[in-house]
Amino acid sequence: MRLTVKNLSFSYPGKDVLKNVDFNSNHKEFLCVLGPNGSGKSTLVKCIEGLLPTQNDCIFLDNKSITNLNRVEKAKLIGYVSQNNEQLFADTVFDTVLMGRKPYYSWHSSDKDIEVTANVIRHLELEDLAMRPFNELSGGQQQRVIIARALAQEPKLLLLDEPTSALDISHQLEVMEILKNLVKTHDISVIMVIHDLNMASRYADNLVLMKDGMIHSQGSANEILTEENLALVYGVEAEIYCHSGVVSVSPIKRIPSRNKLN
Repeated sequence: MRLTVKNLSFSYPGKDVLKNVDFNSNHKEFLCVLGPNGSGKSTLVKCIEGLLPTQNDCIFLDNKSITNLNRVEKAKLIGYVSQNNEQLFADTVFDTVLMGRKPYYSWHSSDKDIEVTANVIRHLELEDLAMRPFNELSGGQQQRVIIARALAQEPKLLLLDEPTSALDISHQLEVMEILKNLVKTHDISVIMVIHDLNMASRYADNLVLMKDGMIHSQGSANEILTEENLALVYGVEAEIYCHSGVVSVSPIKRIPSRNKLN
């Protein structure tokens, strides 16, 4: 499913956060959104998901506006994994994942809901944890379960806001591999907010780079992760390497404010 964002703006009282944002994500694409703190990354995915209100028709899935869809209709199209999952579920892993089926039932889950939940748990290799309480799992295991819960919605678009920020390097790689594999094997597109430029470069199909609430650039890692862009957007001097076709960034030093490129 193709996502198109046209002229999206959003403001908190007294502060403009997003300013006429335009970008798109292709069908079955893993897209990472990059940018410094305060550039509007999290606000962007929250607007797409519907957690923050937007005005006019500015968000489209397959050229159809989603502005007037209700919460249940949106939940069948868009899954969302937030930056912090501080709520501790007393339920088992199976029941936590089953919660993702809520858009499809009111009081009682159906055989189809149970089947979808079991398939998602199997796909994310959570069978050994299925009957364990969610709040007894490690951080990495909990993150896999939260992603599984979002997948149980059977969305066409999965949004994630820094899902690896609290994980160690091994679990970061695990989550990125899971997401990359999902795009390959499922009819789903993934948009992920992330700070780690090298993780984004290694796993994403394309990148969006944000600065001051606007899209600075969009394209492949080779196109986006350049010394000039990193100086302009992050205010850092960095060396860029390419090994086996993968772009890597090695920060050297901050550029003093008076010398930043404009």
